[in-house]
Amino acid sequence: MSFDYSHRTSHIHIRLRSRGGEPIANEPVTIKQTGHEFLFGCGGFDAVELAGGKPDGTPLDAAEAAATKDRLEKIFCFNNYATLPFYLARYEKEEGKTDEKRTRAAANWFAAQQVRTKGHPLCWHTSCAPWLMEYSNKEILSRLIRRIERDVSAFRGLINTWDVINEAVIMPVFDKYDNAITRVCRELGRVRLVKEVFAAARRANPDAVLLINDFNTSVEYEKLLAECLDAGVSIDAIGIQSHQHQGYWGREKLEDVLRRFSRFGLPLHFTENTFISGDLMPSYIDDLNDWQVESWPSTQEGEERQQRDIADFYSVLFSHPGVAAVTTWCAIDGRWLKAPAGLLRADNSEKPAYHTLRSLISQEWHTELQTRSSPAGDFSLEGFRGTYELSVKNAKAAFVLDGKKENLDLQVY
Repeated sequence: MSFDYSHRTSHIHIRLRSRGGEPIANEPVTIKQTGHEFLFGCGGFDAVELAGGKPDGTPLDAAEAAATKDRLEKIFCFNNYATLPFYLARYEKEEGKTDEKRTRAAANWFAAQQVRTKGHPLCWHTSCAPWLMEYSNKEILSRLIRRIERDVSAFRGLINTWDVINEAVIMPVFDKYDNAITRVCRELGRVRLVKEVFAAARRANPDAVLLINDFNTSVEYEKLLAECLDAGVSIDAIGIQSHQHQGYWGREKLEDVLRRFSRFGLPLHFTENTFISGDLMPSYIDDLNDWQVESWPSTQEGEERQQRDIADFYSVLFSHPGVAAVTTWCAIDGRWLKAPAGLLRADNSEKPAYHTLRSLISQEWHTELQTRSSPAGDFSLEGFRGTYELSVKNAKAAFVLDGKKENLDLQVY
């Protein structure tokens, strides 16, 4: 099947001028795309220890640091978007003592690599700090709001995209263990809680991109979204998880999800996506966390399946005009539920899926060309939207192709 990516491209007419205003005529010109407008992401948790050290403040030893740096560089040489952890039980194990220093170091590390970052999540019933349960529901909500305002404000300008609330569909009926957020959600209701946490994040950073995120793709999520939007919640994008441990959704289900959630007219972010390169999880398991195994190896057959599934999944999503971001959740195998869900094996070696995805992003969905300016010093370009570098006569100039301009004057030397 062929895919239409024309909505991901734009046309522009460029006029090259010297500082004196003269046309740069009849010169060879090299154009190279340096970044995508579309967000191709991966979990970036490893950067917290690489850049900020271990939780006790000690740095990684030389071997650990080298392996972590190698892993991150392999993944983010073609991905431009990283998710960083803000789980309350991890970020603030003791009340008032946050992991801001290490997390800021990680965000700065990514910024230096030209990688955009997202904070995940600000409100979630799972991985909720036990100390929060010491308070009344009223005080829990108050402290949750202060936490959101504090952290979004602290990272404003560095992290400007947030999963504000995670898995709100199940939140009030979650019964695996008691937690502070489920208590509050039961009392307030889902819509009221969503509205409160989004308002707090918006106050802290009016320009932030704020997501609601969920693994539940049923009509219940649609209903919650409609109710929240009717209540005036300022949702900027809809987050959809797809941990496909029991096998690829397939084209039919994926297109159904796209159709149903596109109706809200908001960008869709496929925020957490995993594809297994070993034996699939049995179909009778309802909660992925219930599948506990001693080991879960990657296999040749599984890696070939993972390669096919990721290629199809990304191609469908990149071809859909409503999708703005896709994030592969696991960089390497074994990090979550021991699942072989990474683009890299546990030893950092590259799987077939790694090479296929890198080829799609860096070659097939990428623009590079050589042309020549006209006697008037101009030329036209059709390319994938993003950032570009132009080279002519040993001089360089940067520009953005985003569909907002039909003509561009570039002063080069």
